[in-house]
Amino acid sequence: MRRWLLPLLAALPAPVSAQAVVTSAAPESVSVTVYRDPGRGEGAINARFPEGFALVSEKRRITLPAGESTIRFEGVADGMIAVSAVVTGLPGGVVQKNRDARLLSPAALVDGALGRSVHLRRTDPATGQVTEQDAIIRSASGQALVLETAQGVEGLRCSGLPESLRYDSLPADLSIRPTLSVMTQGPAAGEVEVMLTYLATGFDWAAHYVARIAADGRTMDLFAWLTVANGNQTDFPQASLLAVAGRLNRTSDDDSLDEDAPSPFLTLRCWRFDGYAASGGWAGGAPPPAPPPPPMLAAPMATRMEQVVVTAQRVARQEELGDLKLYRVPMTVDINPRAQKQVALLQRNGIAFESYHAAALVAGDAFSAPRFLRRMIRFENKEAAGAGVPLPSGGIALFAPRGGESLLLADGRMRDYAKGETVRIEAGESAQQTILQEKQDKGMRLTLSNADSRPATVEIEIADGDGARLVSPSRRLARRDGLWLWKAVIPANGAVSLDYRVRE
Repeated sequence: MRRWLLPLLAALPAPVSAQAVVTSAAPESVSVTVYRDPGRGEGAINARFPEGFALVSEKRRITLPAGESTIRFEGVADGMIAVSAVVTGLPGGVVQKNRDARLLSPAALVDGALGRSVHLRRTDPATGQVTEQDAIIRSASGQALVLETAQGVEGLRCSGLPESLRYDSLPADLSIRPTLSVMTQGPAAGEVEVMLTYLATGFDWAAHYVARIAADGRTMDLFAWLTVANGNQTDFPQASLLAVAGRLNRTSDDDSLDEDAPSPFLTLRCWRFDGYAASGGWAGGAPPPAPPPPPMLAAPMATRMEQVVVTAQRVARQEELGDLKLYRVPMTVDINPRAQKQVALLQRNGIAFESYHAAALVAGDAFSAPRFLRRMIRFENKEAAGAGVPLPSGGIALFAPRGGESLLLADGRMRDYAKGETVRIEAGESAQQTILQEKQDKGMRLTLSNADSRPATVEIEIADGDGARLVSPSRRLARRDGLWLWKAVIPANGAVSLDYRVRE
């Protein structure tokens, strides 16, 4: 019998060795290129839920065994679009990849421990005595957790005493940090340097300008902050930061590609039924209050801002990226989780500008009460005028000198302006200059009034009405962008008027 058994055992296949798992805890260096939310327009960043995206490139050094292995890239952005991930530098290439989406949370921990033994810990609030006993999780839902102890079956937090669970270990399929796993087939063991590149949602950026008018009232200094928002729970320490301005042709559906980690909620409530008596007795009264929501939903995102020394070397450098503009921050920065970062974007001094007052009307649209005119500032975005740089859209705060102090004159928004365009900045309404449009016997009269002791330059844009056209103006009008344009100078403490008719 033994003579036949030995050949049979020799013919059986050798046992397959367990597949090696290699963990890369963090990258050696990382580069984050942030793209603006294309649907945001000129509005502000959604601080809690940024809706732009970023291209993240991580350089990692790992030690590979020979043969088949699984590499775990820990600490990737939780908004990672897994299908976009590209890993280069592996000698055996990538066999398959998987976004490990099950992150550690109270609900996921309970779900992974179903049928397993845990430790039930109770504290007597009167004496402070702590007791601990073994229990088995028999069932769980979003609002209840049923345990089996030596005393029987009971619900967690139904004893009337402060209770908590302790676990001996984590379930194998739970990740503390967002992780991307890839399988590879290495021809030989050794240390390799790989590059992991992927798209991630939950980012956005915007510019915010600070304009300071000089004492002469003819020039101003323009400084801009680059504000980057990271809505992910992943941080990127000492990252190379870049921002891309312009209209990117992007048609992918992020909702179908983004594999967000599931985040079930665990809000335990107690119930009472006939005959139920938990260990320690039923305390009655209202059930314990629900735990607070997860940190990412509990409060608005805190804004962290590092001190920035503004020098010519620390202002972002502008580069060309096809038809887009690329701004490269010249030093590494910490991009904190659920936070914003501000760095210097650009600075231009001594920009020549002109100020005027403006209004936009519709021909034939009469109103009975005077309206305030808008105060406007205009300059040519050219090097000869002291500017000559692309200006991304964003907020702008305008300051003017008054009695040795710099006071806020206006706080508004500005659209994208290309190099060479005429930049127009709205600086609020002026209570000294008003406009009134009234019906007359033979047409319309437009009256401009100035209560200031200085003359005021005014530009009024008039659009033809629906099925109606402005005709027979009493003053010469120009055309600009398909609108009638009336340029006038209102004398100090005076008024000026324009009469016209409307033809149907």
